[in-house]
Amino acid sequence: MRVLILGGTTEASELARLVAGDRRFEATLSLAGRTSSPRSQPIATRIGGFGGVEGLARHLAEHAIGAVIDATHPYAAQISANAVAACARSGVPLVSIVRPAWMALPGDVWQSVPSTGAAVEALAGTPRRVFLSLGRQELHLFAAAPQHRYLARLIESPEQAGLPPDLVLLRRRGPFDRVAELGLLQDEKIDVMVSKNAGGTATYAKIEAARALGLPVIMIARPDKPAGLVVTSAAEAVARLAHDAAPRSLRGV
Repeated sequence: MRVLILGGTTEASELARLVAGDRRFEATLSLAGRTSSPRSQPIATRIGGFGGVEGLARHLAEHAIGAVIDATHPYAAQISANAVAACARSGVPLVSIVRPAWMALPGDVWQSVPSTGAAVEALAGTPRRVFLSLGRQELHLFAAAPQHRYLARLIESPEQAGLPPDLVLLRRRGPFDRVAELGLLQDEKIDVMVSKNAGGTATYAKIEAARALGLPVIMIARPDKPAGLVVTSAAEAVARLAHDAAPRSLRGV
């Protein structure tokens, strides 16, 4: 079976390792191209978009794709919507790996907001030292609250203009451990954290560290993300595809 994996997450990398060398599958991992130097993968990899629903549907037909696995980031709503529409149009089964969201535990001090713009509004007031852990795409929005000192952790430098005037960039790639996160928050004298609810374990240590220090977290809620047949792990996705009846059972999703 030819399988197209829409990736960019730890689950996508795990999925690539699981199917590599498995003679039941001929898999290709597709990455959006937001990171110029992605980690190498053990299966064929393509970089770049498809050109919307029409382009993705055409790709599925031209490459005789037998199934699609959506292993994109919880906040990558557009590609997931395109995948649902293209797979429905093409009659190709779609499995969506939906990583469980983090849930607030005793000791967490969370303020939930619906968007990054709302997170900026929530920072209104006296100057604070703010840790931004939400990637590089929306850092420019925080220029609307220039009174704060920002520390942003990301894999690559942002490309936007008009960034906050007092912004320090920390280029690091996860996963991160709790001890290191505690040290970072304390050394930088962070007053508040802004985070997306990415879920998973790769960056959860920052949430544990904030809990231990009693730091408030402005948590940006997930967008509504269209999905096919929902699973919660790479292993479960492979199991669905491997079952003889899985393609037939998925076509109605």
